[in-house]
Formats: sequence, structure tokens, C-alpha cells
Amino acid sequence: GIRFLTDPLYTSWEGPPPEDDGLPRTFVAAANVGVFGTPTDPPVVPDVLLSVDVTFGPDVLAKEHRTYFVWKFGKSPDLVVEVVSNREGEELGKKKLKYRRHHIPFYVVWDPANYLGEEALQVFELRGDLYVKKGDTFFASLGLGLVVWEGAFEAYVGRWLRWVDAKGELLPTGAERAGREHAREEQERARAEQERARAEQERARAEQA
Repeated sequence: GIRFLTDPLYTSWEGPPPEDDGLPRTFVAAANVGVFGTPTDPPVVPDVLLSVDVTFGPDVLAKEHRTYFVWKFGKSPDLVVEVVSNREGEELGKKKLKYRRHHIPFYVVWDPANYLGEEALQVFELRGDLYVKKGDTFFASLGLGLVVWEGAFEAYVGRWLRWVDAKGELLPTGAERAGREHAREEQERARAEQERARAEQERARAEQA
């Protein structure tokens, strides 16, 4: 389900809200990329990161390039997501502290199996040097929000974390978009068939008359 948090951004998102110059802004969304704060400290590796106003080089998918050097990009990622898969990950402990030290504005903890407690989705916002629990799951500076969605993904039915746009509408994956296009084409074809059949009937009626 992590692909729900990367693929739709590339296939269906126009990017963060434009600045005053109105130009489109770049972004990077990636899964399991090591974030290095300094050349000597070990990295933190969020399940998903989103960083706006930056671009990866063309060879980022090569194994050795699956890194995010804060000093090279000139900024930390804007948002990171941790997906909880057991009780040992320290998502609300050590990891949270590390992301705080990296000055990452938004930290999202998605815990669909409720390993850490009652709340499946927790969102923290950096205020000063502390993470404060955010009352909602919308990020105005990014023009994006997160929702819990139930449905089928790659033959699995379950609850997934998904992006919504500024209007609150789901950002579709590439496959979903293709499926919608296909359905629309099918409808168009069916409509054309009906039109043709109706025209045939009209002609037949006119000939009989």
C-alpha cells in the first residue's frame, strides 16, 4: 500500500500550490530512501518521504542513489510517513525524536493494525522544536491531505492511507486513471452504438412509410 503514497503524486498531482510567480513547483516522493542529516550521522529511513521544491537526479533509482542528503538538497523533506508493522519500531519514541532533529515539518504515523494504541492515523506538526499533534490530516502548505480509504489494491482488500487533493478528492493511481479512461471509452462506444441503432430504426421506419 506504500505505492498509494508515491505513485498517485506522480500520476495525478499538479504539485504544491504555486508561489507568487505562478510557476509550477517540483517535488520528490520516494519510499525507503535514507535521509542523511550530516555526512557522519547514520540515516533515518522513513517508509515514505515527500519533499517539495527539489528534484532527484535521473539515476536516483540506482541502489547507491537511494539517499537524501539534506545538505545537498538544501532542506529536509517536508513530510515523512512511518507505517507501523510491529511494536518494536519506536515510531512514537526514538524515530519521532530523529525526525524532530531533522526539522521535518510533518510526521505521519500510520498504524492500521493498532499496534501503538487506538488511533490508526496520527499526524504531528513541528512547532519550534517540538512535534505537536495536528487536529486534522490536511497540509495546507502542500495542498494535500491524507485519508483512510477502504478498498481493493493489487488483489488485497483492506484499509489504506491515501492522498487527497485540496478539494478532498482522492488522487488516483496510474492504474485507476487508466481504468477510468477505459470505462469512459466503453461508455462512449456504447452510446455511439445506440445512436447507430436508433438511426437504423428511423431509416427503416421512413422506408416503410
